[in-house]
Amino acid sequence: MGGLADGLLATAADSTDDALVLGVSSSLTGRRWLWRDPSATRDAGRTARMGMAIMQQAGVPEIVGRMLAMRGIAPEVVQDFLTPTLRALMPDPAGMIDMDKAAQRLAQAVTASETVGVFGDYDVDGACSAALLTHFLRQMGCRVITHVPDRMNEGYGPNTPAIEAMIDDGAGVIVCVDCGTAASDILSPLSARADIIVLDHHKVQGDLPRITATVNPNRLDCPSRLHGACAAAVAFMAVVATAGVLRREGWFETRPMPQLMDYLDLVALASVCDVMPLTGLNRAFVTQGMKIMARRQRTGLNALLDVSGVTDDRLSSSTCGFALGPRINAGGRIAESGLGLELLLCEDALEARRLAERLDAVNRRRQTVEGDILDIAMDMAARQREEGHPVLLLCGRDWHPGVVGIVAGRVKEKFNRPVLVGAMLEDGTVKGSARSVPGIDLGTAIIAARQAGHLTSGGGHAMAAGFGLNAGDIPALHTFLDERLSHAAALPDAVDLCIEGVVGVAAATVELATDIGRLAPFGAGNDEPLLALPRVRILRADRIGREGNTLRLLIEGEGGGPRLKALLFRAGDNPMTPVLEDRNAPPVHLAGWLQAQTWNGRTTASFFIRDAAFAN
Repeated sequence: MGGLADGLLATAADSTDDALVLGVSSSLTGRRWLWRDPSATRDAGRTARMGMAIMQQAGVPEIVGRMLAMRGIAPEVVQDFLTPTLRALMPDPAGMIDMDKAAQRLAQAVTASETVGVFGDYDVDGACSAALLTHFLRQMGCRVITHVPDRMNEGYGPNTPAIEAMIDDGAGVIVCVDCGTAASDILSPLSARADIIVLDHHKVQGDLPRITATVNPNRLDCPSRLHGACAAAVAFMAVVATAGVLRREGWFETRPMPQLMDYLDLVALASVCDVMPLTGLNRAFVTQGMKIMARRQRTGLNALLDVSGVTDDRLSSSTCGFALGPRINAGGRIAESGLGLELLLCEDALEARRLAERLDAVNRRRQTVEGDILDIAMDMAARQREEGHPVLLLCGRDWHPGVVGIVAGRVKEKFNRPVLVGAMLEDGTVKGSARSVPGIDLGTAIIAARQAGHLTSGGGHAMAAGFGLNAGDIPALHTFLDERLSHAAALPDAVDLCIEGVVGVAAATVELATDIGRLAPFGAGNDEPLLALPRVRILRADRIGREGNTLRLLIEGEGGGPRLKALLFRAGDNPMTPVLEDRNAPPVHLAGWLQAQTWNGRTTASFFIRDAAFAN
């Protein structure tokens, strides 16, 4: 780390520039490079002092101390941030309203060996929630019936035929996971035939169901303050609470106590893939859950890791977000909605491999379907942006409803605008998903549009939402959203990059990458630190990967010295690619993530490129 001490690395606290990093006001992708914490440039001394205090108190390198200071992590909570544990961070599950009722009823089901119906959602959080609860109840001796609705035929959330079918099959208790809070019209009438419990985390709209228990930290009357918990986290706490009731009743005096920590791999996977903030309790869930996942003791996940090509024992949130999550989601998007749950519950290695390969094939088909739609959607978005629309509303025939959310996210990334993407169905209706940008509450606008009569259905949160409408109402909806979210027109064409340090190529070492890795797990609420490499020379550029869509570079600093491997994903349509492939191009600044990677027992540093700019 001597290079850092010699000034090869700068942070905002060292900068004399009030905003821009390396003077980049418009990169090759049209972005500004700004310091993560602009206040640090105005009060460099305070940031430096905070970073030094963290370094001394926590025994971390100076760069880690400074990054923690820029993230607002106070010295007294640094240890819980760097080494989060459930012992220190998990509250009493009873702090969630209705949790005691839910736990008592589930414990009763266990002691009476009842049949329980588990109704899940078709995304990763729904599959993980349902798998966690099902595995626990089966381990306790219950017969469990599961159902995941078909996205196309049943839609999101509980429906009467599916719930009635589980009741007719003997279920005296129905548990809806990752759904149900907004299904009062479905669940309340059915509560006369079975005890119904909801374990959910979605924001409340309208009256709660009149059922046995609705456990949701986002209920307006819930005092738990666990607003960032995913449904799998709520299910895990329900299992903890249920085990507590059984223990107090003496159930485990003659039976083994289940190893509840073994369920944390599912909680970690769901927390990352449902984009929950990786702060506080969620950091503990993901940190501990990744350790459980690395043991590869869950047969289904082990098979999916193998099929995904994951060989590194040091798994990360990226493993969940880019390898496991998309494959589990793929079944619910364009194939059989229950495939993900079936895999997570599978305990036969051969069957798990078959299911994993099936999901992998479905995911490749999903990518093809998505690509076909994305090209058209991008052209439509460019025209709407040129016309001055602050909100981009894109609809098309023959678009698959299962991928519109992914397309909306990709369009949002490119244009930095709130985006709605809808599939026009044969019956004249539109079914779609929406994605927003920081500072624009799209979920509230969607709910307002529904209340104003422009939508037949709709809801969500600030950054994502779902919606439905009649095709003839598309123009009126677009006008309504343009007017309500008119301030989005003032957003820059591309989202700014928040840089946390400037590092010479020679200082981008394995040691530095390892130190930065101490801030993991990375994700929502705890972005992986973006570094800038100044005045880089490209020595070599090669296309790699199945379709040549990854660019692998060998780079060095302008003055020579140690070399570094750098990678650019999705290189095919990236405006950076022609410049980075041109060995005669002038020096460039690179922005990206520095990571330590181990292969065949050897650890090296790699730089993953997010952006590039010509060096002045």
